[in-house]
Amino acid sequence: MIIHYIGLGKMGKNMVLRLLEKGYSVHAWNRSPEPRSEVKKSGAKVYETVQDLLALRSKSPASTKKGDRHTPRVVWLMLPAGEPTQSMIDQVGPLLSSGDIVIDGGNGFYKDSVRYADQLRTYGVSYIDVGVSGGPSGARTGACLMIGGTTDIQSYLEPLFKDIASGGSAYQFFEGYGAGQFVKMIHNGIEYGMMQAIAEGFTLLKESDYHLDLIQVAEIYQKRSVIESRLVQWTLDGLKQYGTSLAEISGSIGHLGEGMWTVNTAKEMKIPVPIIEGSMNYRLESVKRPSYTGKLVSLMRTMFGGHSVKVQS
Repeated sequence: MIIHYIGLGKMGKNMVLRLLEKGYSVHAWNRSPEPRSEVKKSGAKVYETVQDLLALRSKSPASTKKGDRHTPRVVWLMLPAGEPTQSMIDQVGPLLSSGDIVIDGGNGFYKDSVRYADQLRTYGVSYIDVGVSGGPSGARTGACLMIGGTTDIQSYLEPLFKDIASGGSAYQFFEGYGAGQFVKMIHNGIEYGMMQAIAEGFTLLKESDYHLDLIQVAEIYQKRSVIESRLVQWTLDGLKQYGTSLAEISGSIGHLGEGMWTVNTAKEMKIPVPIIEGSMNYRLESVKRPSYTGKLVSLMRTMFGGHSVKVQS
């Protein structure tokens, strides 16, 4: 299968490298040239423009008797949510043919996915939304995929998803445009609350009268305790890497908007989400009031997502 891949950031570049190792033919484009050069060295074909990337059409031997049908081109978008993805949808739609497929793996807002599906349908192009969890390392070694769209297209692409997924099984289909992004959005809201709880707990541990070694605490939490988790492991790894004072880590927490999407959606649905909303508000307030708790949340963000969270010099 040929994958036309657009967007070679931290996630996209690593996923392309994984696809190449799995034997896929990857044709890639990225706005900046450095990632293009890197994936080219690993075997990807790279293009200077999106138009050149999508000029390729392959005829299917099985369909030659049915006229000029071509094997569906599979275009994977791995771009920031919002305007960058919308702009690319606007660009690629007219360049595609009926039967082609666009996969949006950029972890966008689920209502945007519904709109993208409607827009591409006017060209006869199918749309699949994929929430991707696992960060850059997951994209490289195996991610968790939450997939929305129509069942027939999902089934056609299952071998691709299986090859990208961790262990060949960390993927799940959900019927409906935007369903995958919706599941991923709620995942991110839950993630915010879990990170906040861990950070608050470790702050209490640090400030107690017992002079506790936070690394020792994190290590015992990771030995079959109820709160054993990847987030605690990343906290442990980060404390070892940066030191328990976290002097290099910013106490102001960044965010990409997914938590706010969850809070706003909950308000629309009239469902209270005080933990998620509180963790979101804490991030917003941390810009003016950085804290050790903020440093711990920032630490987790850099450990699993590669986000830049060091104190600015």
